[in-house]
Amino acid sequence: MLQPSLVLGFSTGLSLIVAIGAQNAFVLRQGIRKEHVLLTVALCTLSDILLIAAGVTGIGIVVERAPWILVVARIGGTVFLVCYALFALRRAISPSAMESATGKEQISGLSVAATVLMLTWLNPHVYIDTVLLLGSIGAAQGDGATAFAVGAMIASLVWFTALGFAARFLSKFFSSERSWRILDGIICVLMLTFAALLITPVFTK
Repeated sequence: MLQPSLVLGFSTGLSLIVAIGAQNAFVLRQGIRKEHVLLTVALCTLSDILLIAAGVTGIGIVVERAPWILVVARIGGTVFLVCYALFALRRAISPSAMESATGKEQISGLSVAATVLMLTWLNPHVYIDTVLLLGSIGAAQGDGATAFAVGAMIASLVWFTALGFAARFLSKFFSSERSWRILDGIICVLMLTFAALLITPVFTK
């Protein structure tokens, strides 16, 4: 029989990670392209595992007591998201860039890994949701804290695996250049939106 804490960890982790974000958008794009999908999924999952473990073991308290860490993450994340948005815009409007998007030119694994890590670790919401929120709920489980953490980790594994490898079934739809232009246009708008949401609290607090 499944432990209640394990189920709670899985459901809570899944509810937080499913929300549309820059990281999920990138995983989806790599899945559609069928390019370094395993590497992308593995890095996203491993990052979540490390963050969840850090939160449940109490490191979230450090982040909570040093708010400047989140400010730095917000600024760095905003700069990166804006740059990523500009690259997506370039792919959407430039024919030469579209050759890369349709798979004629492969992106290196190192480039994909760097992008995944920056989208993950420069996002302050990761620390708020994964470290602080999941960490505090997990700590409240007492003896069930470990089971809660494992449940949340399993949720990340299931979600990123499904998102990355199921996205390939959309590849037929994205066989045309027009579809990629639309996707990259949407990604550009999303990235700029996320950037605005990230940096706004720095000027409103």
